[in-house]
Amino acid sequence: MYRYLFLICFFTTCALSAVAQLPDTTVKTAVKSKDTLISTRRDTDVSRSFKPRMKKDKAFHPDTTHSPKTAVLRSLLIPGWGQVYNHKWWKVPVIYGGLGLLGWAVVFNNTYYNEFLALSKYREHGVTPTPKDPYYTQYQLYINQPDQALYDATDGYRRNRDLSILGILGAWGINVVDAYIDAKFISAFTIDNNLSMKINPGLLNQPVYALNSYNSYIPAIKITFTIR
Repeated sequence: MYRYLFLICFFTTCALSAVAQLPDTTVKTAVKSKDTLISTRRDTDVSRSFKPRMKKDKAFHPDTTHSPKTAVLRSLLIPGWGQVYNHKWWKVPVIYGGLGLLGWAVVFNNTYYNEFLALSKYREHGVTPTPKDPYYTQYQLYINQPDQALYDATDGYRRNRDLSILGILGAWGINVVDAYIDAKFISAFTIDNNLSMKINPGLLNQPVYALNSYNSYIPAIKITFTIR
């Protein structure tokens, strides 16, 4: 009988002890609240995206009335005229400066070519010019020079004259090509005066691995180029 009484008292004591220990819900509530904040913040940051104010892009207006063919024809007729048509005024003095130097080289070499050609003919035919004959002074100046030296000088000045003439033709051709390239460039792209480079501040979303940082956005700079 005492054994049964002891067992009843033991189980009664255990039951009262279990009822006396109430569960601590503060920690769980805090943890739950913390988890809710984290999940809410993540969901909010992921779903919300920063959309900067859209600006209207610049419209490009190709110059369809500017004709490369016209620039080429004008440069063929008069050097530099195509550059004027392309609004490249600064190239005109360069073109005429080069053509002027080449033209001077043609005149210079042609003058001495005619002179040494006449002296070579005097030597070749054994003729001594009189004071009334052309190039008499030059003949007296080179009277002690061998015949071959006069022949070589004649060939040299003739070659330089021909090269200068080819240089003029080449410069004329370069002038035409340059006018065509400029005209094609202007015709293919915009000539609108509203050309610039803009620098605007902005914000970027944080990458996924940085969503737990203090700030969801990072500062950025947007650079926009309008290329002609």
